[in-house]
Amino acid sequence: MKHDLLGLKELSADQIKHILDTAASMKEVVKSPNKKTPHLQGKTVVTLFYENSTRTRLSFELAAKYMSANAANISSSGSSVAKGETLIDTAETINAMGTDILVMRHGMSGAPHLLSPLVSAAVVNAGDGMNEHPTQALLDMLTIKEHKGHIEGLKVAIVGDVYHSRVVRSNIYGLTKLGAEVSVGGPATLMPMGIEELGVKVFDNVQEAIVDADIVMGLRIQLERQKKGLFPSTREYFRFFGIDEQRLRLAKPDALVMHPGPVNRGVELSTSVIDGERSVITDQVTSGVAVRMAVMYLLSRGGF
Repeated sequence: MKHDLLGLKELSADQIKHILDTAASMKEVVKSPNKKTPHLQGKTVVTLFYENSTRTRLSFELAAKYMSANAANISSSGSSVAKGETLIDTAETINAMGTDILVMRHGMSGAPHLLSPLVSAAVVNAGDGMNEHPTQALLDMLTIKEHKGHIEGLKVAIVGDVYHSRVVRSNIYGLTKLGAEVSVGGPATLMPMGIEELGVKVFDNVQEAIVDADIVMGLRIQLERQKKGLFPSTREYFRFFGIDEQRLRLAKPDALVMHPGPVNRGVELSTSVIDGERSVITDQVTSGVAVRMAVMYLLSRGGF
């Protein structure tokens, strides 16, 4: 039976913990002078990205290479997709070349779920539309666990463009399963209806969402996904919803500041907050390589 990582909605708390424990050991490899291991020797990893990416795509590629896999990258603009080839035909072509792990990012929600039964390769969802981004949430949880020692009982405030964010959905699934209390805050125009049904507290302002928070996570304003103006301007957005030093004081004194990146400086977070001593945004990037190493290693060994 083939195993995939399509989202955190399908995983149990124990499976998530297993990935995080494995990723913690992989992070030691990432930080070491010699980053070469034989974990995926003889395996082939292909990243298929239909949307732009820097952190996710590069971290998957480095993770594969650190574990001695054969790694190849395909972008839609540089492939036969530009000639009209369908997603299914592209995936089947990649699969026919002996691919063991297929990492895919796509603008359509559910695209990895569509491909999974059609290919023998293990499919890893690197972000699908506005649905999920499981490895981003896993790296967020790894970073939190390393700095706080635990996740259960923590108050996590996630603020910004909640409506368009696949990161927030995966984080909600993962964090709540591990016992965290999650609050979301942002403009009413950027808040999906019914999100409280996922077990989170919902606020239409940032201040209430981040009061006494252990973690304050900003979300990128995704202008590329917005078909109409959902707020007057980025300047107005920062004035009412951006995280600056003053608003951050509402959180706990030792609260961590996080962001999935890329950050729009002066929009979601002020520069002083991004570069401040409580920011762990750079550490999230390191955690990302470790998590992706763990995910691909575990999938190559039969799953979580």
